[in-house]
Amino acid sequence: MNILKYVPILETLKNYDKRDFRFDLIAALTVAVVALPQTMAYAMIAGVHPAYGLYSGIVLTIIASSFGSSHQLATGPTNAISLLIAAYMVPFAGQDNFFANLFLLTFLVGAIQFLMGVFRLGSLVNYVSHAVIVGFTAGAGIIIAMGQLNNLLGIKLPKGHLSSIDKVVICFQNIDKMNYVAFGIGLFTIAVILICKRINKNLPGALLGVIFSVILVMTLGLEKYGVKVVGKIPQAIPPFSMPNFSPSAIADLSAGALVIAIIGLVEAVSISKAIASKTLQKIDPNQEFIGQGMANMVGAFLSCIAGSGSFTRSAITYQNGGRTRLAGVLVGIIMLAVLIFFAPYARYIPNASLAGVIMVVAYSMIDKKALIKVLKTNRNDAIVLLVTMLTTIFAPELEQAIYAGVAISLILYLKDSGVASVKTLAPVRASDGRFVEQTINGENPSISIFQLEGNLYFGSASDLEKKLADGYSDAKVFLIRFKGVSVIDITALEVIEAFINRALGDGKRVMLSGVTPKIYKMLDKMHIIEHVGKDNVFMEDDEVFATSGKALDEASSFVRNISYSTQERTVQA
Repeated sequence: MNILKYVPILETLKNYDKRDFRFDLIAALTVAVVALPQTMAYAMIAGVHPAYGLYSGIVLTIIASSFGSSHQLATGPTNAISLLIAAYMVPFAGQDNFFANLFLLTFLVGAIQFLMGVFRLGSLVNYVSHAVIVGFTAGAGIIIAMGQLNNLLGIKLPKGHLSSIDKVVICFQNIDKMNYVAFGIGLFTIAVILICKRINKNLPGALLGVIFSVILVMTLGLEKYGVKVVGKIPQAIPPFSMPNFSPSAIADLSAGALVIAIIGLVEAVSISKAIASKTLQKIDPNQEFIGQGMANMVGAFLSCIAGSGSFTRSAITYQNGGRTRLAGVLVGIIMLAVLIFFAPYARYIPNASLAGVIMVVAYSMIDKKALIKVLKTNRNDAIVLLVTMLTTIFAPELEQAIYAGVAISLILYLKDSGVASVKTLAPVRASDGRFVEQTINGENPSISIFQLEGNLYFGSASDLEKKLADGYSDAKVFLIRFKGVSVIDITALEVIEAFINRALGDGKRVMLSGVTPKIYKMLDKMHIIEHVGKDNVFMEDDEVFATSGKALDEASSFVRNISYSTQERTVQA
């Protein structure tokens, strides 16, 4: 059972429903078709031969699917990670040990991710809210579509790294150079996908669209009309490689590995959670960390560049019915088979056809219902969603969108949590003799209750001080009720202490009720218990209002005694 827990693919195979195989296979075939050219392109972004992208697409996908948590997450080279790899490998360019250091970088990324999973740091991703995920997913869908516009239109772009916005601008500037044949193939692929969905949602529209496009290219010789195809794919099994484990290389690459590891985990878990919100699968972030770490560590010895979860390929897995993690394993096996046996035929896949597939996927990534729900339900979440989505589209690096979304979420949370919940109440005797509480409306009762609630910490201390000061009155007894306080820190306690000292200095009595053992210990260490007197402290009680009732009975008795003493002095006078 322990093995099944740590190697999820074994549990999947043990309980596998044969009826799921058809869906997993169709999804795997479709993803593999898209992954072949995509992984090669990302390898080129990373500054290495396309073959290393294919190796990564095979190995990382199989390992991550076997050890990860998500059923639909497709792991391999990604745009953001490849860009980071290129940046951190610049100092090693042209050196004899370039690839040994490249594979060391892959290993270090995996080791960091694996250790984060082992030490159960997966809870860190809980700071990525639902609004961030919805905004990130929508923004990613838009930039994916923008990034494929040139392939759909058959417009050649200048060499070098270009943002999605740059690609769109160049496309419109060169719209007169559009290749109508390529554009027609792209539209044809989109039409096939949409028609298949209309006929039967289980039909593999994307796969059929690509196959039909390959047939058109081969039979009509469309390459002579300027239609770009994937081109030659190397026929080879991922070769063994040995990272450079020298201390100096590890020191040089550790910082970069940490950045790539964290960005990769945020990407992977964000994608997993985004898809899980639709499939209702429960994602274990720690297991996903382990899966990503295992993939990169193993990949380092099989000529792989570091990778992470791919939005595009994961969405295709989901959209085409992939039901279990076996779909990811099948993707790697299919890519390996294509690499060995079918490379001569796969070369005819037109880029415009793949662009059509990705356009449909990009549109489906924008969850319209979730967007409307977030925008209408909560103002803060709406702000977080819009900031994340716009940052995803316009920021130079994809990971900045996650950072922006999380940062805005925390800022808005701190803003709201900076308001202290303090109710000023007065006790009223009910018909059955019990004390009930009502909000003070201009009266000046002899007993005043301050009901504290929620989290009281340094961020809300200023507001707490103001509300206590505003509630200060000529009451003879102040009852501070802690029953609703979940968290309190020393800054908030100092504010309460200052209020108590003011009241005691004015000759008033202060009583504390609903005090938990934890709060009592803090009050005692600050000598607040000593100041008010132990007789004026009433510990929490399981019965609702029981502790406050005891305190109110004592306060009422105290007020009656004062009144009696005052009357007696008046009579004597």
